[in-house]
Amino acid sequence: MGKSAEAFRTISEAAVELDLPQHVLRFWETRFPQIKPLKRGGGRRYYRPDDVMLLKGIQHLLYDKGYTIKGVQRILKEEGPRRVITIGESGSNDADDGETSTDLAIKSSDGKNISQNSASNISRKGKTRLTNVMRELLECKRLLDNAREG
Repeated sequence: MGKSAEAFRTISEAAVELDLPQHVLRFWETRFPQIKPLKRGGGRRYYRPDDVMLLKGIQHLLYDKGYTIKGVQRILKEEGPRRVITIGESGSNDADDGETSTDLAIKSSDGKNISQNSASNISRKGKTRLTNVMRELLECKRLLDNAREG
């Protein structure tokens, strides 16, 4: 029997629900102060239902809509967490797409810009591979940041 929708989730349960590694959730906590899981003895994290919905919205904007972390931070600052939750719930395309066209200018190996429309031609398997590479790069960045600090 699964947990109710109103039950708190551990980081492992939230990670499974979002299909993300736990370290990505921890990383997002450092970049998005709106994510505030309860922390119990031993540092164990418990995500409220709204935290999980916010994580889903952030995930949708980053992975499905192609936003950068700064772009999502801007939406959170200007429109608030409820807006990001709504975008995540509806899969809405109403978020400010101006950010994707400038911040995500991707160049092919011959130096030409690849349009956003080209990205929609990537297969589901290709998108999964790219998402996995992105996760690995984020983890590498986190490790580098930690090494610089310590």
